[in-house]
Amino acid sequence: MSKKVVLAGGTGFIGTYFSNKFKALGYEVLIISRQKQHISWNNQSEIVSALNNSNLVINLAGKSVDCRYTSKNKTAILNSRIQTTKALGAAIHLCDNPPELWINSSTATIYRHSEDKAMTESDGEIGNGFSVVIAKKWEESFFSFALPRTRQVALRIAIVLGKNGGVMTPFKNLVHFGLGGKQGNGLQMFSWIHIEDLFNIVLFLQKSRNLSGIFNCSSPHPVNNKTLMKTLRKAMRVPFSLPSPKWLLTIGTAIIRTETELILKSRWVIPERLINEGFSFKFPSLESTLKAILTREK
Repeated sequence: MSKKVVLAGGTGFIGTYFSNKFKALGYEVLIISRQKQHISWNNQSEIVSALNNSNLVINLAGKSVDCRYTSKNKTAILNSRIQTTKALGAAIHLCDNPPELWINSSTATIYRHSEDKAMTESDGEIGNGFSVVIAKKWEESFFSFALPRTRQVALRIAIVLGKNGGVMTPFKNLVHFGLGGKQGNGLQMFSWIHIEDLFNIVLFLQKSRNLSGIFNCSSPHPVNNKTLMKTLRKAMRVPFSLPSPKWLLTIGTAIIRTETELILKSRWVIPERLINEGFSFKFPSLESTLKAILTREK
């Protein structure tokens, strides 16, 4: 029997990795995106056809938050998440044989800035501000659908680290150019996950048919920013770099058209549910994560 997975918004860093991994496992991979070679978001009948008889749909769609939070960009960030989620939910309702599992992206940024305690699914505290509002509305849209034949899981994903993509390129550039010291006061927590562990979480949840709801997707061993940059410098064999105080980051992010929140917000996230369910991380530590990424890039 053939296996089929649908990747919504599957053209970015994570989507491309997932596509290649699923194909290697023998899946037919169908992609919904705004690119002409893929299924169009504007064609509901094609989306329904793709979802029918599929094993799994993963929604990764959404405008990048790596931009200035102008009114135009805020609207685009919100709409790109809510509209695609609603389109998938409506299409699943129309399926004769809907997907067994619908996994929707969310973000670990939904939790408050925290330097005092870890945030888990059971006792994490939801924060305030634009990014949190986006995350809350995204999850509300997803869980608003009642789909008796499709299990629903929302992944609150931390910063994803992997080869030749994501945040690794700018981080490595900072170190290369001598600016790989701590950022701000260096105390803000950094929660991350290796992209291979993220994919393995998807497979784990697919097999665990009793699981649904919200899962934190992050390494069980977050570090603070000072430790992050020190570990990265060590992995890249760069003995010293200058720190970046908050005032310099404010100027720099304005120049490159992004926001300091992406660097200075303290994300202290623990994957409590995954740990309790017995998921085993291949890359639990930052050292093992960076070693694997940088070794593979040589």
